[in-house]
Amino acid sequence: MPEEGEQTHVESYEQQSSTGKWILVFLAVIFVAAAVYGYITTQQKVSKLTKDLSDSQAQVVELQKRMQSAEAQEETLGKALGMTKKELAQRASELQAQQRSAESRLEAEEKAQKEQIGQVSGEVAGVKTDVGGVKTDVASTRADLEATKAKLQSTIGDLGVQSGLIATTRSDLEVLKHKGDRNYYEFTLLKGAKPQPVATVSLQLKSADPKRGKFSMNVTSDDRTIEKKDRNIAEPIQFYSGRDHLLFELVVWTVDKKKVTGYLSTPKNAPVPVTAN
Repeated sequence: MPEEGEQTHVESYEQQSSTGKWILVFLAVIFVAAAVYGYITTQQKVSKLTKDLSDSQAQVVELQKRMQSAEAQEETLGKALGMTKKELAQRASELQAQQRSAESRLEAEEKAQKEQIGQVSGEVAGVKTDVGGVKTDVASTRADLEATKAKLQSTIGDLGVQSGLIATTRSDLEVLKHKGDRNYYEFTLLKGAKPQPVATVSLQLKSADPKRGKFSMNVTSDDRTIEKKDRNIAEPIQFYSGRDHLLFELVVWTVDKKKVTGYLSTPKNAPVPVTAN
C-alpha cells in the first residue's frame, strides 16, 4: 500500500497531464479553425478571380466582335463607295483636313467681320461728330444772320419815303431774301450799254464816279424813263411802277469806272417777269 506522500505526488502528476491535454486540444481546435478560415477565404478569392477573369474574357470577346463588325462595316462602306480600306482611310483624313481648313476660314471671317464692325462703329462715331459740327455751324450761321440783320440800315429814299432795310453787300442781300418780305433782283450795269431789263423795268447806267461813290442812271417803267442823277452808293432810289402804283426801290453797292452792281427790290404782290431768276 503506497504511502500518503507518494499518493499525493501521483495525483499532482495526473492533474498536470490532464491540463496539458486540454491545452493541446485547444491549440488543435484553433489551428483547425484557422486552416478552415484560410481555406474558405482562399476559395472566395479564387472564385472572385475566376469570375473577374470570365468577365474580362467576355469583354474581350465582345470587343473583338465589335472590331470585326466595325471592320466589316468599313469594308461594306468601302465597297459601296468603290474604295479600298486604305483609300477610305485616306479619304477620311482628307475630310478631316477640309474640316480643319473650314474651321480656320470661319475663324478668319469672324475676325474680319469683327474688324469691319469696329471700323463701321468708328465711322458712325465720326458721322456723329460731323453732325455735331454741322449743328454748331448752323447755330453759328444763325448767330451771324442775326448780327447781320442788326447791321442792316433803314433810311429815307430819294422820294422821301421811309425805306425798309437795305443791303450794302451780297451777304446782306441774302439775309433780306430769307426774310421774304419783298422780291429781290441783282444786277450789274455797264457804262454805255443799252437799257438792261431787271424784273419788269429797264435800267441804264449813264455815268459812274468811283472816287466820289456816285453814279447816274435812267429807269424805264411803264413806258416812262426817269433819270436818277448823281446818286450815292447805298442810297435807296425809289420810283412807282405798275397799274397799282407800287413802290420799287433799287440800291447800288459798288461803283467802278465802267460799271455798277446792286439790286432792285419790289413788293411781294408786284408782277414777276417770266424769265426772272
